[in-house]
Amino acid sequence: MTAKSAAAAARATVYGYPRQGQNRELKKAIEGYWKGRVDADALRATATELCRTNWRQLAEAGIHEVPTGDFSYYDHVLDTSVMVGAIPERHRAAVEANALDGYFAMARGTQDAAPLEMTKWFDTNYHYLVPELGPNTVFTADSAKQVAELGQALALGLTARPVLVGPVTYLLLAKPAPGVAADFDPLTLLDRLLPVYAEVLADLRTAGAEWVQLDEPALVQDRTPAELNAAARAYRDLGGLTERPKLLAASYFDRLGDALPVLAKAPVEGLALDFTEAAAANLDALAAVGGLPGKRLIAGVVNGRNIWVNDLEKSLTTLGTLLGLADRVDVAASCSLLHVPLDATAERDIEPQILRWLAFARQKTAEIVTLAKGLGGGTDTIAAELAANRADLASRAGSALTHDPAVRVRTAAVTDADAHRSQPYPERAAAQRTHLRLPLLPTTTIGSFPQTTELRTARADLRAGRIDAAGYEERIRAEIGEVISFQEKTGLDVLVHGEAERNDMVQYFAEQLTGCLATQHGWVQSYGTRCVRPPILAGDISRPEPMTVRWTTYAQSLTTKPVKGMLTGPVTMLAWSFVRDDQPLADTARQVALALRDEVNDLEAAGTSVIQVDEPALRETLPLRAGDRPEYLAWATEAFRLTTAGVRPDTQIHTHMCYAEFGDIVQAIDDLDADVISLEAARSHMQVARELAEHGYPREAGPGVYDIHSPRVPGADEAAALLRKGLEAIPAERLWVNPDCGLKTRAWPETRASLENLVTAARTVRTELSAS
Repeated sequence: MTAKSAAAAARATVYGYPRQGQNRELKKAIEGYWKGRVDADALRATATELCRTNWRQLAEAGIHEVPTGDFSYYDHVLDTSVMVGAIPERHRAAVEANALDGYFAMARGTQDAAPLEMTKWFDTNYHYLVPELGPNTVFTADSAKQVAELGQALALGLTARPVLVGPVTYLLLAKPAPGVAADFDPLTLLDRLLPVYAEVLADLRTAGAEWVQLDEPALVQDRTPAELNAAARAYRDLGGLTERPKLLAASYFDRLGDALPVLAKAPVEGLALDFTEAAAANLDALAAVGGLPGKRLIAGVVNGRNIWVNDLEKSLTTLGTLLGLADRVDVAASCSLLHVPLDATAERDIEPQILRWLAFARQKTAEIVTLAKGLGGGTDTIAAELAANRADLASRAGSALTHDPAVRVRTAAVTDADAHRSQPYPERAAAQRTHLRLPLLPTTTIGSFPQTTELRTARADLRAGRIDAAGYEERIRAEIGEVISFQEKTGLDVLVHGEAERNDMVQYFAEQLTGCLATQHGWVQSYGTRCVRPPILAGDISRPEPMTVRWTTYAQSLTTKPVKGMLTGPVTMLAWSFVRDDQPLADTARQVALALRDEVNDLEAAGTSVIQVDEPALRETLPLRAGDRPEYLAWATEAFRLTTAGVRPDTQIHTHMCYAEFGDIVQAIDDLDADVISLEAARSHMQVARELAEHGYPREAGPGVYDIHSPRVPGADEAAALLRKGLEAIPAERLWVNPDCGLKTRAWPETRASLENLVTAARTVRTELSAS
């Protein structure tokens, strides 16, 4: 096909779409099911209607080929485990008794069976359920979900493309099951898994699929020759099947690198590449292999992870370059639109001109359709869209919101000394022990306590004007009093105020910083039914006034025990927001760090002796390629130290990280120079404690002993067993006792019981240590 005919054939498509619905209908239905208010048939009806609504929206917008299989009740990787029959033995009976309840048990656990481990999906804030595999794993095909969703889309008269997690990525994301040797490599199961994928592909072909997309984002990471050979073998075998649809191997989030020639040579009919995060690298690599003659290329030129309007002319230039490199070039977002909110037009509190800078899923869909039209018919066919786009880009570039001279002067004046504590850790640790006088194995929580219905109602009433500020503050004051009283009675050593006043650990701060925008309906799925509204860091950042001092000092006035000041760190502020793309991330991180530094110093001046600056996203934001990591870690750790380095030696700085693989960044954790770090460890059975020990981490650490992402209550014996495992790696004088993460999403009954058990476990182990 010539470049001209490839352009004329250009179609618009996407890899996935937000699942929750405009008003989070799926979240409400699932949580209603868990609580017994919604039955299974009603839940399935809600899910079916949401899928149909999404497909209709896409088709009406001009998308030529809609995705199926991207919808999930909880997580698409968990769906893949079900599809291939990789059910943990401890959940098998529950799945066989009731497939839906067993599915949720794998995700959330039960009182008798722990859930699957959960961690971040590459460098996003989406969490997936980690497959558990071993040498005895037997795979069996179950394509019912995928076939049913395809059939529903085809019944609407739509062209549909099922989207599956690819077999290589699935195995590379997996971990050895409990009881399996830690050095077991799940990729050794590839030959056992491929026939199951072949069966699913045959089922989808029989059901009417012309194309099936196999997502292989793991191949954009650094891969060994053995892993690349496995990918080559997988797609040679799948491509060699006779009873199959056409295959599209999809990658996103970074450059494909050494895996591109592997997939280009494979007997598959198409590739999908990311031309936003790694446009130049993928273009060069594609040209180096001689293009994709005879194949379909889906070009991801619209950023599927951020919310700024696309530069249409720049994207058209990229698309024009791709013509001639493939038999057919189609237009898409760079990845699934799962990672952005649904519709910017629902926002009523953002200035209309600024709103035109933003593109959520529906707006990105329109951009994709416009680009496909322009690629196929020429720029004259989209002249009005191009003119409007140029005006929007110019409006943003020239806005006073994006440039604050005072912020830029302060940021430029930062020196290396500003990012270092005045004394080394051993001297600080001695001063803090004298000042705080904490027991061995001190107990604490991560920060938040349950956000009850009453709290959420009070916040909604304030926004709606049903109560005034004084009435709202009285409710917050009472909640803080209850939280402090509970912690004292339970016997925790370092308390928190519970964060009753906070809607979200990032949004709460963004709403009080200049240069930030907040949405009312910009919900994005983080995990399961947990949705967040990431703020938008649109301009230069500063802090007009203290943000947390008032409530922290009020809580401290209610107790003689230390109360932690609680802040969200600069890297997490960036990672869990939609960040401006018109300057380097390092520059924005430094601006946020200076704003938070002011808050840290004000907390200390008000008498706060323990200050926690959470950085759960430090690992999440780690570049996928090792060569890109040193630069990132240099500015990321500097931003944390810039936030915290201005305090006295006897002020104890904590940080917290959760639900990521920490082994890759232990040196960076060390470089933060925090006095205490708390980390998720319950689901991974203290793996991070062992990683810290192997590194020789010299500071205090609290690997979590209570998995807060499950409703189950761990017994005191269970928590004590985890503590003992932690003590195998971390000396008692440096070991803290805490949950994995904040308690915001948990109910009060399970929180009370779990924390009481946690304190009992700490006392038990203290007694054992004193007797030894």
